Amino acid sequence: MRRLGIAAITVVLIVVAAGIFLLGSGRQAVPEQPIAFSHKIHAGDNKIACLYCHANARRSPVAGVPSVQLCMGCHKITAADKPEVKKLQDYWNQKRPIPWVKVHDQPDFVHFPHKPHLLKGIACQTCHGPVETMDRIFEAVTLDMDRCVACHMERQASIDCLACHK
Repeated sequence: MRRLGIAAITVVLIVVAAGIFLLGSGRQAVPEQPIAFSHKIHAGDNKIACLYCHANARRSPVAGVPSVQLCMGCHKITAADKPEVKKLQDYWNQKRPIPWVKVHDQPDFVHFPHKPHLLKGIACQTCHGPVETMDRIFEAVTLDMDRCVACHMERQASIDCLACHK
């Protein structure tokens, strides 16, 4: 009987450890979003520049998401009969922002301004992967300190701690 108890505890510990490993940061690999927005259609097929929708990347540490108003600028007419655009219209009519689930995030102790990277001509895809091919955004690239330091060394950019940790 004692062996059965030990075996049960071992199984529970393995399941818990596997769960922690699989959950990682707590985010899904491809999170469920309130609207099935396709970057493939917008950035890929229609060639809309990243900075058109993520204009805050020019001046803020957070690129941000476009306002419902910006989206409705096109979708008052374009694809207005599609189910996902109707969801967008509902947010517009209710004067509510879309509660997007964040996909790319850094810990609070990391200071990442997009602006200097944009000024150096670093493509968004360098850190975010080939978003123009993605129907649903996911973390295609692991954004960790090793990757950032390697990139900075490659480009002879500062590797001083205060460059990223303020």
